[in-house]
Amino acid sequence: MEWLGDHLWETWLGAAFVLALAELLSMDLFLLMLAGGALAGMATALVTDNAVIQVVVASATAVLLLGAVRPTLIRRLHGGPDLVLGPASLVGSRGIVTEPVAEHRPGRVKIGGESWLAVGEPPGAGIAIGTTVEVVSIAGATAHVRPVSTPEIEELR
Repeated sequence: MEWLGDHLWETWLGAAFVLALAELLSMDLFLLMLAGGALAGMATALVTDNAVIQVVVASATAVLLLGAVRPTLIRRLHGGPDLVLGPASLVGSRGIVTEPVAEHRPGRVKIGGESWLAVGEPPGAGIAIGTTVEVVSIAGATAHVRPVSTPEIEELR
């Protein structure tokens, strides 16, 4: 115990190191904030030999990190764009009609290099071959599409 009193800053540094290593197992950023508090305790130990002041500074720093820094880090790490996989990733993309889409008969469109069964949106809308369409939704193996009006086509009318 005497060694501990003579080497307080090393003890705080060791505690910070152990807490940081334990954080690698939990990945919750809780122990990392405690390690930050231990580093503040180490810095205080370099300035003063009073163990009570060191514990108060380490505790206050850990609580501050847990309350102010951790929520922000958690939000940044867990926030971000949603990953859309499969056919749902085609919604919003454009394609070309390869077989006409009639009012009561689905046609085919080429979307991203793949041929899809397609129906017009709104239902009953006929779409001619070669028309550029946008995917509104995917239901099973059928793409619901609507014609895209481009400025060049609008100028020709």
